[in-house]
Amino acid sequence: MNGPKLVPFPQQIVTYDTQLAIDSKDFKFITKTKNKCLVLGDAIKRYKDITFINDCNRLKSGSYSNKSYNNINYFKYFSTLHKLTNITIEMRGHCEDNQWPDMNMDEMYTIRIDDEDFPEQAFIFANTVWGALRALETFSQLIQHKYDNNFVVNSTFILDYPRFTYRGLLIDTSRHYLPKHVILENLDIMSYHKMNALHWHLIDDQSFPYVSLQFPELSAKGAYNPTTHVYTQKDIKEIVEFARVRGIRVIVEFDSPGHTLSLGKGKPYLLTACYSGDKPNGKLGPLNPSLNTTYDFLNTLFKEIVGIFPDQYLHLGGNEVDYRCWKSNPDIQTFMKVQRISGLYYKLEEYYFKRLFDIITNMNKTWIVWQQVFDKMIDLPNNTIVNVCKEDFNTELYELTKLNYKVILSSCWDLNIISYGYDWFQYYHCDPQAFNGSDHQNQLVIGGQASMWGEWVDGSNFITTTWPRTMAVAERLWSPKSMNNTTEAQYRFVRNRCRMLNRVSKCNPLLNQNNLNLDFVIVIMRFEINAIHYIKR
Repeated sequence: MNGPKLVPFPQQIVTYDTQLAIDSKDFKFITKTKNKCLVLGDAIKRYKDITFINDCNRLKSGSYSNKSYNNINYFKYFSTLHKLTNITIEMRGHCEDNQWPDMNMDEMYTIRIDDEDFPEQAFIFANTVWGALRALETFSQLIQHKYDNNFVVNSTFILDYPRFTYRGLLIDTSRHYLPKHVILENLDIMSYHKMNALHWHLIDDQSFPYVSLQFPELSAKGAYNPTTHVYTQKDIKEIVEFARVRGIRVIVEFDSPGHTLSLGKGKPYLLTACYSGDKPNGKLGPLNPSLNTTYDFLNTLFKEIVGIFPDQYLHLGGNEVDYRCWKSNPDIQTFMKVQRISGLYYKLEEYYFKRLFDIITNMNKTWIVWQQVFDKMIDLPNNTIVNVCKEDFNTELYELTKLNYKVILSSCWDLNIISYGYDWFQYYHCDPQAFNGSDHQNQLVIGGQASMWGEWVDGSNFITTTWPRTMAVAERLWSPKSMNNTTEAQYRFVRNRCRMLNRVSKCNPLLNQNNLNLDFVIVIMRFEINAIHYIKR
């Protein structure tokens, strides 16, 4: 397969046979901005380190020549090429040191290399720093290593922008703890694939690793280990900032009223006591929605949370609320009668969420909830974003968008469901706009996310299980809808996996379709063996 092996593939690209030679020792990144931009400056430092490395682009499909042979031939070839000594990054908008990526950030960019209007020059044009970051990644993938410090790049024109504004990955740090360095490495890999949202499922029944300054007993009693398996506010701020400078939002999820057993270890009186007959049976259920102390606690906790998670959105969960404990509790029964809540327990859950929504609204934040909240016919404000996660998602997407709700799809991208062989193909063929909706309904699908639930992954295997399978999701959410040929994609994905190895990222091999060119696979495998020597242990 000829042409640049870009992942995700851009919206529009024209590439020519004409090549320019680059000496990496002398190449410069030049910025042309209205004001100093630290985010862009930091990105250039990173890309200086990862753009000019020995990667899979120097391989030829079906053959592999030894280095000395290549050196002799490419030295002669290089002497005939024009030289490219720099790329100019022109950013039209202002850049603020404290600006944050958001739901509507502009990630469009243009790359022009050796265009007729700019002979032997390279330019990146972007309106915002976020577009410039995406362009730097694409430029780094265009560079082809030949030998020593010598690289080439083809004359190219690219106009690129994301198909969807929300392109996320869920991590789960409750079922198994993920060390901070693993989360940071994952953010780096997300940026390589132009993903822009980390959905952090921070707590659940199993553990409460968040160290609250207001309620330190929550992690002291609810975390697996209150010293080693927790995230301090300093840790979280470091993760959020690391994500910010890569154009990635961090959206935290505090799931409730269910999935809160770990919270109950520090605050047992906030959970509903379950009864057998007329006596408590010692078990605890969801948060108790009948207590004012529940909402006082939530108000204080979320005030703290919004201070360290600056994104406009909070994920409030709402999935899998078990009503059995509420049904058994006589105090809950009395409360429902006093409040004139019907015997339908989804109405009690609706009462809970109405009060929680009021708390979050008063903090000038907006929310995302799991689709189960909608499925229970709970009345949702119009500004709610619904995260669709069930199997029959086309019907769900249609019904939600018909009611004018914005939606995020994750149903078909549960990475924790491992299957033998090349399961990434099923991810690649899932399209968030494949349901039978109007143009307006399609526009309400703001994107999707891959989900790596944590039952069977921890710091030892999170990266290798998540990547490179998530490449398929990243491309589906960025690239044109017409990019749906898995055979063509695999040539790019296999090469991109080599690129990731060189960038100090460990990820599993990408298993191949039966009709993939075997010679090419052998060449890539040979290169991967060599690439491992470049990984910093």
